[in-house]
Amino acid sequence: MTLPPLPDAAVVIDAPAGDWRAAVRQAASALQRAGAVSSGYADRMIDVIEQFGAYVVVAPGLALAHARPGSDVRHEGISVVTLAEPVAFGHPHHDPVSVVVGVAVENAEEHVALVAELANVLDDPGLVSRLADAASADAVRELLGLEAA
Repeated sequence: MTLPPLPDAAVVIDAPAGDWRAAVRQAASALQRAGAVSSGYADRMIDVIEQFGAYVVVAPGLALAHARPGSDVRHEGISVVTLAEPVAFGHPHHDPVSVVVGVAVENAEEHVALVAELANVLDDPGLVSRLADAASADAVRELLGLEAA
């Protein structure tokens, strides 16, 4: 599997977020602007974290925000949000988060494949800090090896 393209609309640089919920809403809004999801997806992303905890914080400074496939997912997509100020998600080791990657998939198989592919891309130890410092959507795409939409 290859990762989906990352349109400009799905990238937010230096986003304001007072807490983790606001950070997740930024990622969901970016997915929505890119046409991948409809408006209810943000609430479902937040529900996942409220129900299961901060497991979405997968590395120091990095959250992989998502929800299960549902009718509010129009097509597979990712978003990348760099935060103006890092926020705590409640993870015991990886807080605070400075980069939120939003993920939307249409089915369980896509979910597993997309997360595995993202894990390969994000395996570079210095990548999160470089993403957090990125100044443009083009810079984010270059760091992640993604195409524009």
